[in-house]
Amino acid sequence: MAQARKGGLPAAPRRKEIRDVFLDHLADIWRNPDEGIWEIRGTPQHFVHSKVMAWVAFDRAWRSAEERGEKRAHKKWKKIADEIHADVCRNGIDSEHGCFVQAYDSAHLDASLLLLAIVGFLPPKDVRIRKTVREIERRLMVNGFVLRYETASGIDGLPAGEGAFLPCSFWLVDNYILQGRRAEATRLFNKLVKLTNDVGLLAEEYDPRAKRMLGNFPQAFSHVALVNSALNLMHAAPIRRSAGPGEKKPARKHVARNKV
Repeated sequence: MAQARKGGLPAAPRRKEIRDVFLDHLADIWRNPDEGIWEIRGTPQHFVHSKVMAWVAFDRAWRSAEERGEKRAHKKWKKIADEIHADVCRNGIDSEHGCFVQAYDSAHLDASLLLLAIVGFLPPKDVRIRKTVREIERRLMVNGFVLRYETASGIDGLPAGEGAFLPCSFWLVDNYILQGRRAEATRLFNKLVKLTNDVGLLAEEYDPRAKRMLGNFPQAFSHVALVNSALNLMHAAPIRRSAGPGEKKPARKHVARNKV
């Protein structure tokens, strides 16, 4: 709803009533454990990504209510957003490494933590975000591609090992952009684009050892992530200045946006 409003789409019928039902329900359940973004086959846990996305809902809601002058809703939803934020920062960090973890009372990593900076939970250069990205680079990357989470933990009841989940690598591209690491972002983006088949499609996973795609094909999740990263790279690109009178026209540099 927040994205639709930001994009200038007309309000849906009964949008306010639907919004209130969603948020009231979420206010009741956000403290509950769940299966997380990956629908892990195991005991429900307090997954950090799930808590953060609940925070996103209330954060966008109170900001929207503030713009519309809904003082009571603004106060109510901001209070819940602040409560969730504090809860995640208190329980979702590995005290030894200073990074966010997959779930409360866990030391495992999860690539969905790359979304924390993307959705604005913390600034991209916050030390906790930087350490999370660094640990994901160290522990979840295989041949330059990002795994979803540490499968060796057996947390999901499945055999250890799987391909790299392509959206996760695009999320790392986005984090590089947010941290000002544009050269690294461009290199990784171009590496990912080269995986597309002859008509430009991607699967959900890629096996960096066997060099083949795995899982659902084509996968919309991968393509949404690709488009987002392409747009982020485009917006992060410096504006080219036209050559002045008597100046040599600057050489056109190849950037990631030309690959899409």
